[in-house]
Amino acid sequence: MGRISITLVVGARPNFMKIAPIIRQLDATSNHFSYRLIHSGQHTDTEMNEVFFSGLGIPAPDLYLNGNSKGSPLSKIARIMVDFEKECLKNPPNIVLVVGDVNSTLACAIVAKKLNIKLVHVEAGLRSWDNNMPEEVNRIMVDAISDIFFVTERSGVTNLLNEGHSLDKIHFVGNVMIDNLFYQVEKLTSEVFFPTTELKNQLKKYAVVTLHRPSNVDDFEVFSGIVNSLNQISVSLPIIFPVHPRTKNSIKKFNIKFNKNISLIEPLSYLEFLNLWRDSNVVLTDSGGLQEETSALGVPCITMRKNTERPITIDKGTNILAGVDSRNILDAFNKININKNPEINQIELWDGASAIRIIAILKKESNFV
Repeated sequence: MGRISITLVVGARPNFMKIAPIIRQLDATSNHFSYRLIHSGQHTDTEMNEVFFSGLGIPAPDLYLNGNSKGSPLSKIARIMVDFEKECLKNPPNIVLVVGDVNSTLACAIVAKKLNIKLVHVEAGLRSWDNNMPEEVNRIMVDAISDIFFVTERSGVTNLLNEGHSLDKIHFVGNVMIDNLFYQVEKLTSEVFFPTTELKNQLKKYAVVTLHRPSNVDDFEVFSGIVNSLNQISVSLPIIFPVHPRTKNSIKKFNIKFNKNISLIEPLSYLEFLNLWRDSNVVLTDSGGLQEETSALGVPCITMRKNTERPITIDKGTNILAGVDSRNILDAFNKININKNPEINQIELWDGASAIRIIAILKKESNFV
C-alpha cells in the first residue's frame, strides 16, 4: 500500500498552533504519510506570512479557500463547503483531519463525511454545556460524525462515551496546543527583543488581559462590568491589554473608559504575546486555549466566562472560573497567589509529545482507511 494521504484543515489562527506539531511529526514520518494543508480563510491575518509559518516550523498552506468573504456565518460555512468539496474531488485524501471547533472545522467535516472520507477530530470531546456558544455547537456536530477522536483531557473521553461513541475510536493523547507552546518557548532566548519588552521591564509586575468573545464585548452591561473590575484590579497591579479588533470597536461604540494603569496596545504576534504573558503575574481572559497554556507554564489564570470546556484546568487549580460579574472577578483576583508556580504543571499527558502519539496511532490505524 502507498502512503496514506491526509488533508489537514485550518480556519483560524489558533488552529495553526494546534496543527503545527502534527505537521512537524508528519514531516518526520514522510515515508508513511503525505499531506496537504488547506486554509479555509475563515480568519485572515496580515501577520500570516512566510515568517509566521517558518516560525511554526511548517510550510505555508497548499490552498487558501474563500472563507472570509462577506456574508453571515452560515453563508461562509456554505462557501467553505463548496470550495472544500472541489479540493477533495481534485486531490482525494484518505483522511481529513480537523482541529478545534471553529466554523470551518464543521464545514470541512461535513464535506468529508458526505464524500465518504474518514474523518479525524483533534481536540475532540470538549464540552462547555452551553449551546449558545457557536463553538459548542460545532464541537458536538463534528464529534457526531467523526471516525477517530483525539482527546486532550480525560473529561473528553467521558463525554464521548456518554454520547455513544466507541471506546476503541477514542484516544487520550494530550494537548497539541501544549506541544506548540513548548516548541515556541524554546525560541524565546535572551537575544529575542520585542517592542513590549520595554513595557515589561518598566512595570516588573503586571497582569495581562485578553477579551474578545461577543457575549462579553458586544453587550454594554457585561462589557462595562468587566472593565470596572479591571480598573479596580489595575490599582494594585498594572494591566497590559492587547485589544482585539472586535473589542476595539466595542470600546469606541460604548465609550468605555480605562484606568491609567491599563496599557491598551495593539494585538501581538503569537511569539511576542507568549513572551508577554509568560512573565506576567496573572492572566485574565475569555479565551479557551490561553486557559491551557497558562496552566502548562504555571501562570495563574482567571477566566471571565460563565463556563469552560477545559475543566482540567479548574480541577488542577491553575485556573479560576470567575464568570463575568464584576464582583466575582474581583473576588477571584483577591483569592489567587499572583506568583508563578511551575510545580502545578502536572496535567496528564500535557508533555509536548501529543503529536507523536497522534501520528503513531494513525500509523497503527492505517487499515481503517
